[in-house]
Formats: sequence, C-alpha cells, structure tokens
Amino acid sequence: MQQGVFYPPDDPQEWPVWREQLKAWRESTRYLMEYDDSLYQQSEFAWVPRAFSLGFLMMNDLQFYDLTSGQYRLTQLLDDAVENFGGFDAVILWHAYPRIGLDDRNQFDFYRETIGGLEGLRALVNTCHARGVKVYIDYNPWDTGTRRESVSDVEALVSLVKTIDADAIFLDTMSFGAEELRSRLDEIRPGVTLESENLLPLEYLHTHPSSWAQGIPSGKVSGVLRNKWFERRHMQHRIKRWQHDHTEELHLAWMNGTGVVVWENVFGTSVLWSARDRSLLRAMLPIQRRYADLFSGEGWHPLVETASSDVCASRWQGDRLQLWTICNLTDAHFSGHMLTVPEQSGYRVFDLISGQPIATGEINGSIRPRGIGAVIALHESLIDDSFYAFLKAQKQLDSRADFDPTPPPYKEKLTPIMRTKLYDHIPEGMAVVPGRRFDLQVQFRVRECGFYQAEGIPAPDLRFRNLHIPGSISRPVDVQAFAMDITPVTNAQFAAFLQQTGYVPHDGQNFLKHWPDGLLPTAMENHPVVYVALEDMRAWGHWAGKRLPTEEEWQHAAQGFDERLYPWGNGFQPDYCNQGAGTTPVTAFPQGRSPFGCYDLCGNVWEVTESERSDGRTRAVILKGGSFYKAAGSDWYMDGGAQPNNFSAKMLLAWPGLDRCATVGFRCAVDLNGQLIMDDF
Repeated sequence: MQQGVFYPPDDPQEWPVWREQLKAWRESTRYLMEYDDSLYQQSEFAWVPRAFSLGFLMMNDLQFYDLTSGQYRLTQLLDDAVENFGGFDAVILWHAYPRIGLDDRNQFDFYRETIGGLEGLRALVNTCHARGVKVYIDYNPWDTGTRRESVSDVEALVSLVKTIDADAIFLDTMSFGAEELRSRLDEIRPGVTLESENLLPLEYLHTHPSSWAQGIPSGKVSGVLRNKWFERRHMQHRIKRWQHDHTEELHLAWMNGTGVVVWENVFGTSVLWSARDRSLLRAMLPIQRRYADLFSGEGWHPLVETASSDVCASRWQGDRLQLWTICNLTDAHFSGHMLTVPEQSGYRVFDLISGQPIATGEINGSIRPRGIGAVIALHESLIDDSFYAFLKAQKQLDSRADFDPTPPPYKEKLTPIMRTKLYDHIPEGMAVVPGRRFDLQVQFRVRECGFYQAEGIPAPDLRFRNLHIPGSISRPVDVQAFAMDITPVTNAQFAAFLQQTGYVPHDGQNFLKHWPDGLLPTAMENHPVVYVALEDMRAWGHWAGKRLPTEEEWQHAAQGFDERLYPWGNGFQPDYCNQGAGTTPVTAFPQGRSPFGCYDLCGNVWEVTESERSDGRTRAVILKGGSFYKAAGSDWYMDGGAQPNNFSAKMLLAWPGLDRCATVGFRCAVDLNGQLIMDDF
C-alpha cells in the first residue's frame, strides 16, 4: 500500500485472490478497531457521500467577484461550473493564503473582511444552499504568527461556521482535526463535516466523513483507496493541483466511486482544465449522482475481469442492478470487446455514457483515448420515464464531448502604464533618475502564487516542488529618464489631497484605518500613508500629476548604476532602515538614502509599483522594499521584513477593502522631457 492506496498485483490472474485479501483486511480491521459508524448513519451527514464535485474557489478570483460593482458573481460562477464541469456539489471558499502575512491580519480576519463582511458571506452561503451546493470554509493551523484571536482556534471556527451557516471545514495541511472541534461542531449543528488535506488515519474515519486523496503515486491501473474501501460512505476527493492532465485523477475517482477537486486558480496561478478533462467529468457526475447510494454501498467489486488489458473496470452490485465503471488506460481509441454481462431474465443493458441500449453477452464498446465507459444491467422494474430522461441527457452530453487534451494557453497581460506629461523641470520633492538600458536582475521567493510572465521568460513553472527557495529572472529593460518622489507619500500629503478633492473611494472598507475617526494623528503626519488601495494610490497620483513607478524604475532608483544590494550599499545595515514595530517618519534614516537621494526604500513599508498584471483570473502587483512587519513561524506566510533592492514580491489583489494593508504604501514618479545625463552618476 502506498499513500493510502491498495495496488493490485501486476498479473490480473492474481486479482481474485487480492480482492479476497482486501475483504479479509477490511473485516478484521473493523473488528479489531471496534469501528463505530454511528456518525455515517446520521441523516445530517447523508450529503457527504454525494458531494462528488468539489470546487476550489479563490475568493480573489475575478470570476468570483465583480471589481466594478463590488458584488459577488456566484450565480454566474455556478452556472459556468454546470456548463464546463457538470456543476459543483460543494465549494471551498479559500480566503487568506497566499496573501496572509503581509500584515498582522489573521485567517479569520480575511473572512470578516470579505465583501459585505460575514453578513455578505452568509448571503453567499444561502445562495449556494438554494442551489443544493454545500460550502466549506478553510482552516490554516499554521497561522500562529499573525494577530491572535481572543478565543481558541476551535472556538473561532465554530463561531464562523455558526454565523455563516457553513457545511464543512477543510483542514489545510492537516491529517485530522482536534477531537474538541468535532464535539463542538456537533453541539451547534449536526452534519458539519471535517475534511483533511493529508491522508486521514483509519482511527479518525469515524469523526471525519471526508478527506482528500492527494500525493498518490501513479499506478499502472487504478488502485483501491484504503479509506473508501474501509468505509464506503467516506468521501475522498482526488486532487493533483498542478497537473494539466487530470485523466488519472478522474480514472481513480471513477474506479473507486469517489470525487475530485476542480481547481483552476491555484493560489493565483491559472492551471486550466483541458476540454477532454471537462468532458470526462461532465459524463461522470450525472451517473455518480443518480447512483450515489450504489457507490457508497457494500456491493463494490474492484478491478473485475475485463476482456482487454487496455481497459479496467469496477463492478457495483445493487438491488436489481449491476453497474460497471470502465476506464480506457491508453492514449489510443479503444474499440472492441470490453467485458461480459450474462443474460438475466427481466434485465436490460445500457451504455450510460452514450445513453444507448446494448445487448447482453459480450459487451463491445468504443471508448475515446483516456476516456471512460459505463454499462448498467437494470431490471425492468427500475426502467421508468426518469431513467429514459436520464439516458437522453447523457446522450446530449456525449454529443458535445471534446477530447482535445491540450490545456488552454497561459496568457498574462500587463496593464498599460498611463504616462504623465513630459516635465521640463524637476517637481519639488522629487529626484532625477537618469535613463539606462540594462538587464534587470530580480530575486523572489518561489511560492504557489507564481511570479509573472515576461518577454523571454516562460510561463510559470506549475510543478508543485521546490517551494520557498530563492528564484530569479533576468530580463532586458530600457528605463527612460524620470523623476521619483524622494520619500513615500506621507499621511500629510494624502490629507492635503483629500481636503482639496473630497475624494471618497468606491469601497471605503479599511480606508485610512490608522486614522482614528478619519482624522490624521499629528504624530503620524510624516509617516508613510498606508491602508490605501491601488485605486486610492492612482487617484492621488492623478491629482499630483504623477504616476506609480514601474518595477524596473523603482529598482533602478534604489540600486543605481552600480546595482548595489541595498540603497546605501552592499551590506545590510539595521540602523539604516526601520526595524521596529510600526511605521517611522519617512526621513528618519538619512544614512539609508539611495544613490539618487531617495529615502525609505527599504524596510518601512512595501511600495506598490505600476506593474499590475492579470491572467484573466487573478490580478497582482509587484511590491518592492519590504516592510517593518514579518509574520514568523511558517513558510506559508507572505514575505516580510526589510528586503534588498532586487527583491520583488507578488501581491495578489482582491477588492480594495482587503487590499488596504498596514504595511503597504507608495511613492510616485513623473516622466521627463529628454535624457538627463548627470556626471555624478
């Protein structure tokens, strides 16, 4: 057994004995454990073995919310899921990672600061429930380095489930949840499932009705999932997040009567499903849903005999019916004898994929490359109008099947930069940065959100490995002469903008949160302004006749022609930048100025650059400079602390209320008329 999977012998002749060994193992293990299945007998948990399709929804996804209106797009998203995948039975609302750690907001704050807060989230859950879709929230046990709640994580989770009426908790990075969590959830409402990401130990099956099937090695044929074999009503969701070919996941789910995770926005990186994989899932789900009781019953016979080694099958025995789930294991079209269905009086046989009746005896069929088949022998008493309507719907689905295995291409767009007028003079408070052609050397930490696509740079490496190590890219850039603010924009400067323009953001959540009652504290006048979103920064720049600097402009201004590692030189000097517990005045560290005289380019607040990119699902900007804050205790947190000039961090954008942070500010630039060559540089 590997990673919770029983693999059969290579020789199919040995499979009957192997199946008997599986039965004996199940019976003896359940007996020795004194297994208690009382939770699975509760009607409130009956939805779990029917939740075959689990949609993983990033809450910052452009398909999840409308940036212009600030409203959820859930109805359209669920409609699209029906069209593309056959619909979702449940969804995970993923909220914090990989943004968490940028400031001290914890994982629960990210739910509180969704559009409309927890009340808006409750309305979203109600929308899902009205469509028969269950809702998972996410729990990150590693989040111990941000702001702590006044209650335990268990109490915070239970309160959140109760407030928004969630149906399940996804246990990120966990193999099982605390016993206290199970008991507290049962107190507020029966039927809330716990689903582990890692392999769930057998001793916790009686309290965790579902789990992921992740990290499973590839096999020649689909193996038998241990937990599903042990408890047929246990739902496992097969997942390989970084794969462009999901046929192996779908085959394993089809052979085991289990589900899959549909996940196309992987923490900010698009990993889109191919037409073939979507077609396979659309064909599977109606069969799994119609015969859910069969797939969670005791009549499972894995890896039964087939007529060809190119196909494998499981048989599911029920009252007055038998169903075979079949997989084409090859990349070639299969056509021919698949299996034998003995003739029985009063029974008829149907192909559930094509929606056609077939004759008993030797079942000859046709299955597309890496495709699936389904044959059912059904007693006439079970054949009614609803069954014929089901066959008709399956036939229509099959007619639109597209088995192109090519994944959609990765496309990323850089938002066009709105240049300023060409200045003939240097505005007050700005420094000249001469133009230069050079190779921009950028360092970053490899994270699941990826980085960005640039000319000469391939699409993000989507393989799930080598996380948290240093990464780098080099690309040629041509920076024209410009002027950049000597300091970040201060609270006082932003206050002047508000006074003169009366600016009010479209979404005011967290806007200038550090100003009590909206009034600028006198002691903070010369600190960098924070709790402003990209739209607020651009509004200030437009008022001042400026714009945000690009990533390459910012880095050139910080490192100079000698490409120094820090604004002041190549060695880190803790006394040259902010190393405290909050922001400091923007001119507090004159020793830390850059070659062009700019203050505070390291360690006070992260600075947003005008390098907004989108792949159609995720918006992101590049941050530079680092901040005073660093969440400790986990590699899953976003980068923190003072950073060298060449370090870039990718900040996923959501809605303005969430984007406004205690650690993110900005400065601006202007375009100059002609190249300014200065001998000093």
